[in-house]
Amino acid sequence: MITAVILAKNEEKHIGKTIQSLSFCNEIIVVDDNSNDATREIAEKLGCRVLPRSLNSDFAGQRNFAMEQAKHDWILFVDADEEVTTELRENILQNVTNNTRDIGSYALKRRDFFWGKELQYGETKKARSVGLIRLMKKRAGVWHGSVHEAFVPHGTTGSLTGFLDHFPHQTISEFLQDINFYSSLRARELARKQKTATVFSLLFFPLGKFILTYIIYLGFLDGPAGFTYAFMMSFHSFLTRAKLFQYGSRH
Repeated sequence: MITAVILAKNEEKHIGKTIQSLSFCNEIIVVDDNSNDATREIAEKLGCRVLPRSLNSDFAGQRNFAMEQAKHDWILFVDADEEVTTELRENILQNVTNNTRDIGSYALKRRDFFWGKELQYGETKKARSVGLIRLMKKRAGVWHGSVHEAFVPHGTTGSLTGFLDHFPHQTISEFLQDINFYSSLRARELARKQKTATVFSLLFFPLGKFILTYIIYLGFLDGPAGFTYAFMMSFHSFLTRAKLFQYGSRH
């Protein structure tokens, strides 16, 4: 009835808990991007079907590939640092079993935990209040975007109660590694679209990002964790445009 999908690369620290939270699913697929730690072994030991596939800087392509491999009509996408809560699990099963409203996809609300604190404002507020489309029928839409990808549904999208719990960037070192990786992907994506970076964008895009997430979206209410998160995401904005400028200067 439900196939769960996890995209993974070197996720041995957390993927076991993620898989355990998906025990209600009929199938769990792990699409592994050349992990060199114990990710694959952990997934196989816990009964997952592991599909090796290089990311090739295209998250949407990876997710669309996984949808084609799923054996069941409903597909649930969960990241390797996320866990399905009990309330969300029960709501998923209820709606999938009694889907009488012809809904092809569902948005799941996500709570972010940073340094042990639940973030309720700032960068993560939208995912917490509106949700992300992560549960869908196999032919109900398609993923778009090589980075910061999103599911584009063909029909009606519903919403579920309960939360998907997210545990990203548990150390500054991990946060910096993630920022470096994702800013490179985003800069290449912008370069392919023939976008360019200017001194104005290098200065004001990061500043605007910080003001938006920390002040307008009330990130300051999350205390030191909220400030750190807002600052690091503004640094991500800076790196993206600096790398875009670098790529442009090579041509």
